[in-house]
Amino acid sequence: MAPVKKKKKQPDKANKLAKKSKKDKRINAVPLDPEAIDCDWWDTFWQRNSSLSGVSIPLDEDDAFKHFFRASKTTFSYICSLVREDLISRPPSGLINIEGRLLSVEKQVAIALRRLASGESQVSVGAAFGVGQSTVSQVTWRFIEALEERAKHHLRWPDSDRIEEIKSKFEELYGLPNCCGAIDTTHIIMTLPAVQASDDWCDQEKNYSMFLQGVFDHEMRFLNMVTGWPGGMTVSKLLKFSGFFKLCETGQILDGNAKTLFEGAEIREYVVGGCSYPLLPWLITPHDSDDPSDSMMAFNDRHDKVRSVAATAFAQLKGSWRILSKVMWRPDRRKLPSIILVCCLLHNIIIDCGDYLRDNVPLSGHHDSGYADRYCKQTEPLGGDIRGYLTEYLVR
Repeated sequence: MAPVKKKKKQPDKANKLAKKSKKDKRINAVPLDPEAIDCDWWDTFWQRNSSLSGVSIPLDEDDAFKHFFRASKTTFSYICSLVREDLISRPPSGLINIEGRLLSVEKQVAIALRRLASGESQVSVGAAFGVGQSTVSQVTWRFIEALEERAKHHLRWPDSDRIEEIKSKFEELYGLPNCCGAIDTTHIIMTLPAVQASDDWCDQEKNYSMFLQGVFDHEMRFLNMVTGWPGGMTVSKLLKFSGFFKLCETGQILDGNAKTLFEGAEIREYVVGGCSYPLLPWLITPHDSDDPSDSMMAFNDRHDKVRSVAATAFAQLKGSWRILSKVMWRPDRRKLPSIILVCCLLHNIIIDCGDYLRDNVPLSGHHDSGYADRYCKQTEPLGGDIRGYLTEYLVR
């Protein structure tokens, strides 16, 4: 979810129909010759890139495929099926490689995934596939637009049955009852032209950045995300501008079954967040005391373990899709939220497909290295009561 954009003037219905008619004619104008489509792209790519100097590439071909594209061949095929209708190459506007053959859907998806996974320049990615920089740019953006629309079902708030399963798993793994997830933020760093630079986008570490906020389940799957907001704002302000905040405040989510911990202590559904967040009835933060009791420290320990799920998820996200962990050179701020969203969708698709990441993929350090939490003093009494009940429950 990003800041509201100004609506463009819509063409009238007659113009839309005329454009649609032209598009339909173009699609059916020329039948595709299988020989004119680049279907053996993987063999060519593997021969060209299997022995790059200074790069450790797995010897096993299936492992190498996952190294380059972050997904197994099975998951890759599923991703292709999602976007196939949008990416089918068609003359005369079809995309051509250096041998003069049309790019297959699979090669287009591979180019886009490699660009997002490596974070390398469009020129470098193009060289790896035998296409030009402009082709990489066009293919990647077409893929992003297609997946953003076709993979929405992979990132949505769970239904009541799934929420009960998530709560059960969090309690089983970390001992916190009725917990529905962990919330955290990370910065996507970029450079901006001088004419676009402003204090809003300059964050606490003097970088120009865009925020990404995520809510994660026990399997590090995104349940909700928001991006598009300047990195210069506080985390608490980002939360209040997010759709997630509005959904929680109006009882549309985190309003399921309450749980009685002991007599007189009933807690609602909630997520856990760090000290940069306000303490709310549905967002529980750690105790912040100069002289914490043993029970406070025990609660904070459990709380920190749940929070680490979000931190690890962001490390996997930024490690898998390294375009997010590198400094983006003058990105289009209107398009950047779509790039971030698609990386989050890919993160969830890999989890949903039962795929696994290679050990060297996640970032080795913290996902937001150099950024310290900025303490939020806002607290709501009911949030304090629920945190107190949980603290006492762990002692009991």
